[in-house]
Amino acid sequence: MILNDFLLEILVCPSTKQAVAPASPELVLEVNQQIVDGTLRDLGGESVSEKVDALLLRADGDIAYPVRGQIPEMLAERGIALKS
Repeated sequence: MILNDFLLEILVCPSTKQAVAPASPELVLEVNQQIVDGTLRDLGGESVSEKVDALLLRADGDIAYPVRGQIPEMLAERGIALKS
């Protein structure tokens, strides 16, 4: 994984304070394909145009936070809804 274990232990969802964990490589590929297709928007309503290196998945599996260049984007509006 791109992030170290200590950082993973202290990061939480900014909205619900649920724990986050690395998403599967399959989910990262799926999200990156949606980005390439131009069909993905974040919770802030912005089109996501830059591929992710990894995702941090909220414990309930509903939201993922992008990781780019080893930097997790842990802002509520940057979250990506995985379930409708």
